[in-house]
Order: sequence, then C-alpha cells, then structure tokens
Amino acid sequence: MADSSRENSASVSSYQRPGAVVSHWAHMRKNPYPTVGRVMRPPNPENRGNRPTAEENVPNRFELFLLGDGEKKVTEETDTRIPSTSVFTFNKEDHTLGNMLRARLLQSPHVLFSGYKVPHPLFSKFILRVQTDSTLTPRQALLQACKDLVTDLGLLSREFTKEWELRKMVGEGVEGINGA
Repeated sequence: MADSSRENSASVSSYQRPGAVVSHWAHMRKNPYPTVGRVMRPPNPENRGNRPTAEENVPNRFELFLLGDGEKKVTEETDTRIPSTSVFTFNKEDHTLGNMLRARLLQSPHVLFSGYKVPHPLFSKFILRVQTDSTLTPRQALLQACKDLVTDLGLLSREFTKEWELRKMVGEGVEGINGA
C-alpha cells in the first residue's frame, strides 16, 4: 500500500491535485481569452489606491535636457582592459548625438573602434566607447569629432538657409506673375 501511494505522488505534477488526472492545458479550456466578451469599464479613481495615473507618471519635459545640481554633461572613464580606450557617458542626450559622434569618430583614421549604447530608453543618457591607435587619446579624438561636427552643422545651416531664401524668392516671383 505504501508503494501505490508513492507511485501516485510521483506521477503528480505541479498542475495536478493528488488523485486527479488533468493535462497542463486544462486551465485554458475554461476561457482561453479572458478579456474577450468582458465589458471593459473605466477605472474608478476611488479604487485606484496609491498608483499614479499616466499623466502623473510621465516625467516633466525639462527633465529630459536640463542638468541637475552637480550633474556633469560628459564623464570619461578609462577602460583598463583595452589600451587607448575610454568610455564617455553623456547625460541628457539621446541617439541623435550618439549616432552623429560615432559616425564622425569612425571617419578618423586614428580611431579603431567607436560605438554607443543607450542603457534604458526612458533615461536620456548614452554611453560612447572609443578606441584609438596611440597617436591620439580617445579624448582628443572625441574633441576633434565634436569640432568637425560643429563645422559640418554650421555649413548645413548656411546652405539650408540659402536654399530656403532662394525658394522663397522664386515662389514670390511666380505668385507675382500669376497674380498680375
């Protein structure tokens, strides 16, 4: 008799009660889609408890780009595992700057590796890793890439403004001819 009870307890899975033979999908037979057919009511604010609403949970816009007290924009940490490598952390920045810096750094012949990652999408911060040959330090390579980007963006701004003004003049000329 002790052997039969041991056999029964050995065959009982975590889904079964002792003595019941039930497949592990049995709980799905009742209603496989529990929200289908239900009337969804708006939540009652009195029964909400201490949970914040969606509006309360969203961070303020200015928190995405204004630095806090004592917070630095960029910090550098030297990587001791790989020679001539540094890890830069940019606070209150996102993929826009990260991708531009990575691409510009890779154009330099002295940069062997450049890559960035955003640790979490809700926090505006990215981490940039730069490895150089020993002719330039990673900090010097990053500073040069920043200067080059500022020059390129200034050129882009001037060209865009020039084209915009030309198109405005052409548009005014066409309107003047059609309106006369």
